[in-house]
Amino acid sequence: MSMRNPERYHVSSAVVLTSPAAANGVIAALSEIPNVEVHAADRGKIIIVIEGRSSGEMGSTLAAISGLPDVMAANMVFEHAENLEEGLINGHRPDAA
Repeated sequence: MSMRNPERYHVSSAVVLTSPAAANGVIAALSEIPNVEVHAADRGKIIIVIEGRSSGEMGSTLAAISGLPDVMAANMVFEHAENLEEGLINGHRPDAA
C-alpha cells in the first residue's frame, strides 16, 4: 500500500497598505504578480487574493509584495487549503465565481 501525497491548493486574502497617492501604482504592480488578484481598493487599502501550492509559496509572494516601492504593510488575513482532487468537481473548484 503506497501513501499518496495529494496536491494541495492554497488561497489566502491579504490587505496591502499604501498612501492614497501611490495606490494606483501599487495596484498596477500587484496586477503583474502571478497568482495575485486585486479585489478591492479604497484610500490606500488594497484587498488581494493570493493562490499557490503551499503556505511557503504564498508567504514568499506576500514578502515580495511587502518589498514593493510605496507598500507600507502587507498582512495575510485568511488562508484556506484543500486537496485538489477533493476540491474539484468536474474539473472546477465549487467556490469559483
